[in-house]
Amino acid sequence: MSEHVYLDWNATGKLRPQAHAAVVAALDVTGNPSSIHAAGRAARRLVEAAREQVAALVGAKPRQVVFTSGGTEANALALSPSLGGALLVSAIEHPSVRSGGRFPAVTELAVTPDGIVDLAPLATSLAGCPRPLVSLMLANNETGVVQPIYEAARLVHAAGGLLHVDSVQGPGRIACDFKALDADLMTLSGHKIGGPQGVGALIVREGLNPAPLTRGGGQERGARPGTENVAAIAGFGAAAAAVAHAWKDEAAHMAGLRDTLEAGLKAVAPEVVIFGAGQPRLPNTTLFAVPGMKAETAVIAFDLDGVAVSSGAACSSGKVSPSHVLAAMGIELKLAQGAVRVSLGHTTTARDVESFLNAWAKLSEGLYKSKKQTDIAA
Repeated sequence: MSEHVYLDWNATGKLRPQAHAAVVAALDVTGNPSSIHAAGRAARRLVEAAREQVAALVGAKPRQVVFTSGGTEANALALSPSLGGALLVSAIEHPSVRSGGRFPAVTELAVTPDGIVDLAPLATSLAGCPRPLVSLMLANNETGVVQPIYEAARLVHAAGGLLHVDSVQGPGRIACDFKALDADLMTLSGHKIGGPQGVGALIVREGLNPAPLTRGGGQERGARPGTENVAAIAGFGAAAAAVAHAWKDEAAHMAGLRDTLEAGLKAVAPEVVIFGAGQPRLPNTTLFAVPGMKAETAVIAFDLDGVAVSSGAACSSGKVSPSHVLAAMGIELKLAQGAVRVSLGHTTTARDVESFLNAWAKLSEGLYKSKKQTDIAA
C-alpha cells in the first residue's frame, strides 16, 4: 500500500487545518502574554481568544478554563487534596487518574462486565466518606463505553463531594457539556480533537481552587504557573471552534463507518468479541479480540499491511501486561491479550475501512491456518 491508513485516533488525532493555521500564525507573535506592552498584549489576545473557544466547546465560562500541558497534567491538577479528603476512582480510569495524583491512597470502584462504572458500589463507598473527590472518565479510551456521569454526579453531590470528569475522549464524538454533566472539574486534551500535542485544559467550577502543582508566577489565575504555550493554545482553540461547529455530522459519519467495520469483522470471523457492544459507546471506537489471536502479532500484521491500529491505550502500548480495563471487566486473560483497538476520525473514509477489512481477512486466514495445524498436531 502506498499510503498508510491511520486508525488510531484515540491515541492522537490528525491536526485540523484550522489548528495548523492558528499555530503557524501564533509562532510569529513574539510577546509574552504576561507583558503589558503591545507585543505582550497581542500574545494575550491569542490566549484569551482560545480560552473562549475551548469554553464554548463544553458550555463553560472562559474564566473556568485553566490551560495545561495536556490531559495528564490536567488530571494531576484536579486530583488535589485541597478539594477532598478521600479520592475514589473507577478501575478503568487512565493511569494518570488511577495513580491518585497527590492523594496518598485511592479507593478503586468496580465496573460491570460491560465496562460501566457500577453505581451501587459508588454509593456504598460514598457513605460516611469525608469530603469525597470522585474521578470518572466520560468515555473509556479503550472500549469507547460511555459512563453514567450525570447519575454519578447526583450521588457524589448528595454525599457532599466533588466530581472530576476526564473528558479527553468525549469532545467531537459525543455531547460534552460541563453544566449538563453536573461536573465540578473536567479534563480536556488538545490533540484528541485535532489540536496540537502538548496542550490541554482543566475546566474548574467557580469557587473551587485546586492547589497548583508547581510554584512560580501567577499565570492561569495562579492555578498553573509558567509562561503559556501561546502557539499550542491558539491551535487548541482553533480545533475547539472547528469541533463545536462540525462534531454532530462528524460523529454520525464515524458511527456509520464503525458499524460497517464491525459488520465486516463478524463476517470474516463470527467468533469475534467486540467489547462493550450493546452499550452506549463512542461512535468511532471498536475494541475486539478473537480467541487465539495475540494483540502484538495482529498490530504488526496490520502495520505491515499499511494499517495503523493499536493494542490498547497509547500510554500502555508495548507493555506485555494485558489491559487493566479488560481485567476490571473480568475478561479472561487469554482473550484480553488479543485485544486490538480501532479508532476512527473525522477524515476516515469508507476506503480506509475497506483497507482495514482486507487486512483483517488476511490476518484471520493466517489465524485459521495456524489453529488448524495446531489441531492436527494435537
